Amino acid sequence: MKLLYLIALALISVTTQVFAQTYMIDPNHTYPSFETDHMGISVWRGKFTKTQGTVTLDRAAKTGSLHVVIDTDSIDLGHQKLNQHVKTAEFLNVAKFPTATYQANSVEFDGDQPVAVKGELTLLGVTKPVTLTINKFKCILHPMLKREVCGADASAQFRRTDFGMTKYSPPFDPMIKLAIQVEAIVQDGDQQKEEGM
Repeated sequence: MKLLYLIALALISVTTQVFAQTYMIDPNHTYPSFETDHMGISVWRGKFTKTQGTVTLDRAAKTGSLHVVIDTDSIDLGHQKLNQHVKTAEFLNVAKFPTATYQANSVEFDGDQPVAVKGELTLLGVTKPVTLTINKFKCILHPMLKREVCGADASAQFRRTDFGMTKYSPPFDPMIKLAIQVEAIVQDGDQQKEEGM
């Protein structure tokens, strides 16, 4: 009986190692972008150009996690003067808070496809729950890297005032809409497990 128990534990361990994969976010193909109101008369769009992080997925168990760090100083609204303004203490306060983070340990699946991530966004030192909706998800064997690469299109929204960013609201609508493109590359150890399956 003890031998059967040990064998069962070993099988569980092997299964976990085979199916739980770690991916490194590719900063050259990952850009969190956003929309924000400008006095109710137009919509400003921008993005952050420096992002890093990791994703883990266990497609068999339908679980996963996500950890993302965004360099807030990398904000780009396509207008240099406005970029400098939103970096001040009135908005992102990058001198005091040089990064924003997103941490999630809950991934929802529909069949084999992840469709949502429930996590927490930390911005200006304030942490609040934010759910990402995954609108598209696909993995391929990258023709040049010769490794699995997964990509996703995700969206979410939150109120900036919930994080203490209250300047000019009102009259500005505080709702921020996110549209995130992300690509992530499987790590060497996980690729080897995958190839040995």
